[in-house]
Amino acid sequence: MDAALPLKDEDRSMTRTTPFAMKTLLSLDALTCAVMGGALIAGSGLVSAITDIPAALLHWAGLSLLPIAAFMVIAALASAPRWMVTFVILGNGLWVAASLLLPAGGFIVPNALGWTFLIGQAAVVAVLAKLEFEASRDPLALSAS
Repeated sequence: MDAALPLKDEDRSMTRTTPFAMKTLLSLDALTCAVMGGALIAGSGLVSAITDIPAALLHWAGLSLLPIAAFMVIAALASAPRWMVTFVILGNGLWVAASLLLPAGGFIVPNALGWTFLIGQAAVVAVLAKLEFEASRDPLALSAS
């Protein structure tokens, strides 16, 4: 049996720390934004009726997601300049915070299904933000196509 050789310092610096390329993550994030945006625009009344989240908030949140998705597509196609990646990660963090602080602060009063909806979509966005943050610190993930 061959024993594993320890990595040299120069090999460690080129070891990938995340399995995802930034371009892939940004593309996935853009897709989820576009799908959620379209669903919220088209179904804001229905979603409001079953979650007690105001229809206007859902509609405008959906509309806001469309240019955000376009920005993410541009970032992915532009080989993810660092400032764009940082902007996406911070935006995702703000989305998660708003999703939780609006009901926690009493600005909206969702029912149990509404809380489930808000927490579920916030969790997905938080996972994407975490993966994008990890990839932003990985030179191989940033340069991978």
